[in-house]
Amino acid sequence: MLPDVEALMAANQAFYDAFEAADLDAMSEVWQHGDDVLCTHPGWATLQGWAKIVASWYAIFQNPQRLQFILTDPSPSVRGDVGWVSVTENLLDGPATSTVAAINLFVRDDRGWSMVAHHGSPVLRA
Repeated sequence: MLPDVEALMAANQAFYDAFEAADLDAMSEVWQHGDDVLCTHPGWATLQGWAKIVASWYAIFQNPQRLQFILTDPSPSVRGDVGWVSVTENLLDGPATSTVAAINLFVRDDRGWSMVAHHGSPVLRA
């Protein structure tokens, strides 16, 4: 893997590590904090701006159950200082399972890759 793609994939993994750990500080490190960042949790309306996004993570992390992610079919792309990863999130929530198709968008700045958008859409079962 090329160094740019390796770094992008590490940033993508940091997002999921923060999510699984319900670690708001780690999640904050992953994201840019501007008014133009976007997040669409599965089944939610799109949130715009870091204040709304961090509030959503805070609310999600208050849930006592913890999700485990098994990520499959990652497809990273880098174009200059923009990178994205499409991935299938296979979620384990105790005995329940679900699948989400996700796209994570990152911008490279002096900190490295930081997230500017996350979009997750539930995959319906046949």
